[in-house]
Amino acid sequence: MTLRLLLLCLLGLSAIAPAQAQTRRSQPIEVDRIVAVVNDDAITAFELRARMATVERQLRSQNVQLPPGDILERQLLERMITDRVQLQFARDTGLRISDIELDAALRRIAEGNKLSLQDFRAALERDGVLWTKFREEIRDEIVLSRLRDREVESRIVVSDGEIDNYLANPDQGESLANVEVQTAHIVLRVPEQASPDQLMRIGARAQAALDQLRRGENFAKVAASYSDAPDGLSGGSMGARPLDRLPALYADAVKKLKPGETSDILRSPAGFHIVKLVARQGGGGPKEAVALKQTRARHILIKVNELVSEAEARRKLVGLKERLDNGADFAELARLHSNDLSAAKGGDLGWMYQGDTVPDFEKAMDALKINQVSEPVQSPFGFHLIQVLERRTEDATAERQRLTARQVLRERKSDEAYQDWVRQMRDRAYVEYRNEER
Repeated sequence: MTLRLLLLCLLGLSAIAPAQAQTRRSQPIEVDRIVAVVNDDAITAFELRARMATVERQLRSQNVQLPPGDILERQLLERMITDRVQLQFARDTGLRISDIELDAALRRIAEGNKLSLQDFRAALERDGVLWTKFREEIRDEIVLSRLRDREVESRIVVSDGEIDNYLANPDQGESLANVEVQTAHIVLRVPEQASPDQLMRIGARAQAALDQLRRGENFAKVAASYSDAPDGLSGGSMGARPLDRLPALYADAVKKLKPGETSDILRSPAGFHIVKLVARQGGGGPKEAVALKQTRARHILIKVNELVSEAEARRKLVGLKERLDNGADFAELARLHSNDLSAAKGGDLGWMYQGDTVPDFEKAMDALKINQVSEPVQSPFGFHLIQVLERRTEDATAERQRLTARQVLRERKSDEAYQDWVRQMRDRAYVEYRNEER
């Protein structure tokens, strides 16, 4: 009897199995696939769809009309490829963002939205955003920012001749500095060794974008459809800045525009550009004497090297911070532990103007109240504890005017230098498209 029941069960299962298999065959099962290979890495359809959902949500929150789905997908894939190339380079050259730094950045984002970190996470999850995915996207953004500082900003050279010309030219050094403009742009990147056919095709796309704008199409929508710039998918906004700090190509075009107007197609070594003047404030005329902010601060620096890891350096500073919170003397701890020449002076760095320190250090320092001690702050030199002792302003001397001019010219060159660097990185990468359309 037992054997007969077993045989009947097996016969029954064999009869059911083809029917189930037929049912499964009749219902398509979606599987992930590779849409692009970037050097030794792959971008999958799942990743692309997830980023599409995020970008669409961002554009809707900005009241930007969405481009057609296929165009937005193509633009987004190109952006993902460019980001992936940079992230691979950062990884290969040892650039990392620790979990502690990431958590601090997330807290700042939450505070900027007037939420606690827990409430911010809950709000994201209510909107269908996975917290783990969001964390890694923010980590990547920080890596890309640090990479730009390291590979581009630190290599911009401003000559004494350029400074002399800036200070001697009233049209650059005075009247433009009093004008603040809000701009948006579209960039169509041109490969470094572009063929005549490539130039013709990219130029035709730039003209198509301009034609849409001339017909009254929304600039943000056209930027999301065409621009290769990192801000393209968010509408191409460059924010507000003094006119003299725009790239020279843009500043020359914007000077001739009224708010709401769009330039013709502009050409640079990096590609084709279209710039829009969104708003303008201020006017020409002589520039008033500049009052420059100064900060007097001290720090404790722990350098990272083959003997001291990032984790060990951070652990050491966390312990020193705890001692300071319990009343230890900052100068004494700096003399004992700081790894730079300021240790002999109790970590005192003296009076510093804006721009005298690296961006990561200055940003953390500017956020501190008088006598407040920072959490461990990472910079290219290592990890710091920073304490602000005093702040003041003073009129610019001739030397400080030159330093200010140098900063203006560096900022003016920054966007162009970054676009050129990204283009070179992208051109050198191996990219293979595997999405169905290609």
